[in-house]
Amino acid sequence: MPLINIYLRQGTTSEYRRNVSLGIHKAMVNVLKVPQDDQFHVFHEVSPDNFQMQPVVFGLRHSERAMFIQLSFNHRTAEQKAELFQAIVNNLGLFADVPEEDILMTITETARENWWAAGRVVNPTTGYDERMNDVLTGAEATS
Repeated sequence: MPLINIYLRQGTTSEYRRNVSLGIHKAMVNVLKVPQDDQFHVFHEVSPDNFQMQPVVFGLRHSERAMFIQLSFNHRTAEQKAELFQAIVNNLGLFADVPEEDILMTITETARENWWAAGRVVNPTTGYDERMNDVLTGAEATS
């Protein structure tokens, strides 16, 4: 049950936010193999006064459309996280025309036992949603 928070400046359209959500969710489904219906995206549009950021960060110029994406989910390998970051960047460019320099992301990993949702069935061996059992193997299934 990943939880995604997207922070951006006020003034985006609902279509733009839907496209951003679509790009992120497709990456989550394709890379992390989360179930298609496992989508929880919260948009936080803030006034420009409450979105303070230097115009150049890490040597890259950012526009007024810059966004910060905070992803929360259970432990994944470094390779999976790198693949997810790249898939999100690619999808946001494709679906929402967001240049990669306007995307900042972080992942907060939480222990599997720290998630709860009514009706969700967790495999006691893997700790993942039981619908994900077929994508988990080896150390990934037991770590």
